[in-house]
Amino acid sequence: MVPDQWGARVVDTFRTKVGVPVVALAEEPSTPEALDAVRRGASDVVAATDPDEDLVDTLRRAIAGARAEIHEKRVGKDALEQTGFNQLLSQSPRMLQVFDQIRLVARTDATALILGETGTGKELVSRAIHERSQRRDRPFVAVNCGAFAESLLESELFGHEKGSFTGAVGRRDGLFEMADGGTLFLDELGETTLNVQVNLLRVLEEMCFRRVGGREMVHVDVRIIAATNVQLEKAVADGKFRQDLYYRLAVFPVHLPPLRERREDIPLLVRHFLDEVSAEYRLEPPRLTAEAVQRILAYDWPGNVRQLR
Repeated sequence: MVPDQWGARVVDTFRTKVGVPVVALAEEPSTPEALDAVRRGASDVVAATDPDEDLVDTLRRAIAGARAEIHEKRVGKDALEQTGFNQLLSQSPRMLQVFDQIRLVARTDATALILGETGTGKELVSRAIHERSQRRDRPFVAVNCGAFAESLLESELFGHEKGSFTGAVGRRDGLFEMADGGTLFLDELGETTLNVQVNLLRVLEEMCFRRVGGREMVHVDVRIIAATNVQLEKAVADGKFRQDLYYRLAVFPVHLPPLRERREDIPLLVRHFLDEVSAEYRLEPPRLTAEAVQRILAYDWPGNVRQLR
């Protein structure tokens, strides 16, 4: 049971042992104490009022996840490549912590916020979370919120009805409907206007919305993963981002380090990208001289992994 400190210590103790799943029992799964139990490593949270069948199903999932964790620890990198991490190559301690966060967040259905500079791999992380979650067999839909004007973004996200604006010759489903049952990745969310933020907050709270120009409420079941390179806490202080939306999104923040802070990964990434290009054009992979490697390592790569590639 949560929320007492004893329960938190129990979670901490058992999660130090690989393969021991922990399921927390709480009055309400959405309370801060319940979410803290998940952050500490609990596989899931079950409401005290849930039927016994739900508890049994949750325990079965937790045991299956623990077995997969044991297998992953045993076989190492090969298992990572088979479970959605193959595009997130790293040997650095900072990124290995990110991998642990991905595993943790994927066990839950909570909203996640991925923070990092442009080119650090925010969409790859969101895909890895989706592919390891219970929604893996449902759609993963991504949108760059910074690429649309306010009115176009609302139509893109929520869809529109026929005649709702000039050029709306028919009804169109939005990305929330396309992602129903799965995950919607909102990239560059820090670029959205306050009006769009209000609508997003309503969807997060109620999981329903109206299409642009529509009257009927549309209900969806979507997990939201958001990402930004903007310092949202500063944007909140400056009045450019809603504080209530920020708290709704930042249930599980994941911070991605820039490439200059994990330089030990650069040779690994360079070799991976060279192998990819060589395979595509059926060429022998080139050999890098020691001087070339030193020059690559000396550069700061402001565009991060995207620029390196």
